[in-house]
Amino acid sequence: MTQDQLKQAVAQAAVDFILPRLDDKSIIGVGTGSTANCFIDALALHKGAFDGAVASSEATAARLKGHGIPVYELNTVSDLEFYVDGADESDENLNLIKGGGAALTREKIVAAVAKTFICIADASKLVPVLGTFPLPVEVIPMARSHVARELVKLGGDPAYREGVVTDNGNIIIDVFNLQITNPVELERQINAIVGVVTNGLFAARPADMLLLGTPEGVKTLSK
Repeated sequence: MTQDQLKQAVAQAAVDFILPRLDDKSIIGVGTGSTANCFIDALALHKGAFDGAVASSEATAARLKGHGIPVYELNTVSDLEFYVDGADESDENLNLIKGGGAALTREKIVAAVAKTFICIADASKLVPVLGTFPLPVEVIPMARSHVARELVKLGGDPAYREGVVTDNGNIIIDVFNLQITNPVELERQINAIVGVVTNGLFAARPADMLLLGTPEGVKTLSK
């Protein structure tokens, strides 16, 4: 199976999992990126089964609206039963690195609200130790140099992602060459740097379920 086929398979598996648990008042949190796009496309075939969605980025909101799915502001929603999103890396404890698409802050906010966070990914994203994929950090623009110096102290090699502005008007620093053996602690340390909005470690609030696309079929890992 190609990587695209694996993404489509896990997207369909997520739809199949949540559909029986939805009603016409349900609002679903939806992530950002190519795998999340596959989920949106599969979900759209059942848009009469739920009320609408909360989007983690402007791009996701546009895709949902293009399918005729109502999009709600998170501030108007009391709770989300599910949040479905992809990942750049996951370990076996369902700690994630996210933010390759620069939507990490809004993704983290929506994940914090959701009762169940379902991560969908192809098998290449499962790693023994996080850090091969560079860790994205969203930063207030004026703090870029300060934050980079602090990230060096934590053992990383920071690189400014040129030409990228987040939906929040900020910049992204990607941190290379980290061996993330304690993701909860590293997430806390980076978030404590003045000027950091948040970082792409989803460890304080990891995924609850990982649907992993493999050539042998979709495998389910859960907490």
